[in-house]
Amino acid sequence: MKTLKTILILCAGFAVATFAAGRLDAQDLPHYKRVVKALSSARYQGRGYARGGANKAGKYLEKEYRKAGADEVTLQPFTIDINTFNGRMAMWADGKKLKPGVDFSMREYSPGVHGEFPVYHVDTLNFDADKMFSDLARPEYANCLVCCEFWFAYRHKEAFGRLQKAGECTNAGLIQTWTSPIKFYKAYGEKVVDKPIIWVTPEAIEGVKSVRVDVDNEFLDDYALFNVIAKVEGERHDSCYVFTAHYDHLGNLGRRVWYAGANDNASGTAALVTLAAYYVRHRPPYDMYFLSVSGEDANLRGSEFYANHPLVPLERIRYLFNLDMIGDNNPVQYCEVSDEGLRGYALFERINAEKQLFQALNRGELAANSDHYPFASRGVPCIFLENQEGDAFPFYHTIYDTWKNAVFDSYEPVFNLVTGFIARY
Repeated sequence: MKTLKTILILCAGFAVATFAAGRLDAQDLPHYKRVVKALSSARYQGRGYARGGANKAGKYLEKEYRKAGADEVTLQPFTIDINTFNGRMAMWADGKKLKPGVDFSMREYSPGVHGEFPVYHVDTLNFDADKMFSDLARPEYANCLVCCEFWFAYRHKEAFGRLQKAGECTNAGLIQTWTSPIKFYKAYGEKVVDKPIIWVTPEAIEGVKSVRVDVDNEFLDDYALFNVIAKVEGERHDSCYVFTAHYDHLGNLGRRVWYAGANDNASGTAALVTLAAYYVRHRPPYDMYFLSVSGEDANLRGSEFYANHPLVPLERIRYLFNLDMIGDNNPVQYCEVSDEGLRGYALFERINAEKQLFQALNRGELAANSDHYPFASRGVPCIFLENQEGDAFPFYHTIYDTWKNAVFDSYEPVFNLVTGFIARY
């Protein structure tokens, strides 16, 4: 039997080894879950723009970083133009009331729409654009909503683009079908097009002859948002590491429906808070910046603003980590790496293999799909981590991305992957 002194020595040695390896402190997972739960609660109404949810969440994060012991916390203001749906949101199909967020949603650049409309169902099996426009000129289809599957309209976007413009055709707008769970986006909401586009599940609109719609939109000019930037000082100040995650989400679809965004991206945001707390306890070799950005769902507006107005020159960034939708359970971790970041990718793979964190890292093509891109396009070495195709992934950008459906499996391996990288890079 080991003596108490021996056990204490072994425990101390284990603690040192754990820190050296960048392993996760046991108390961080409960802290992580608390932050995810808070950010995805009704208090923040989906962290959107119309009701101030994003800014309320930003103030919450400011307090969290200060409680974690960050040396500096800065709020970086910027503005966006954004279309919102914060008022009436109702639709009936042949008299049957549809549920917003379940049966239908709006394209982010749609105007409001009010009235009763005949439905013209496009013949997608024998599609002929000239015949479609000829049909739509008939009196019975005046002021109709043209209905077809979203991807079909995308493949024939020249013809369907005409249906979105005033004066091109007498249709009132479009209905595009999207399989359940129905999605909602904000990326192109900085404008409003001439005619509404409503997304509806196929089963809700199949065979429907007429619909009644009562939807309000509100366009917000120069809407004020801010990035929350926490700094943890390291031993050296000549260069730094940066963590990014967006804390905004989709907000509201009408007065009663809101998008919690537990995975997208309360998961990545909460990880930044716990990483900041970790590096406060274990002072890093270089300065650390934790960049919680807003406006990501409005086409990367917060990260783009920061990249144009950095607190420290971008060339001083040793490596940037973008954590977006890491709340899932796929054993294969998706990532994207900038050209300059490729020199560190082999180390990520070695650490992953040595610690057996994920079965593999799946490196995809670099794309403008999250907040790493404004930095990657400016020559910053960076990696984007997103856990795709797990149990939570089908719920992103839907009303089902909630605390109840939250998954936490990928948090600890992501935490250990990035802290292990910093310890050895």
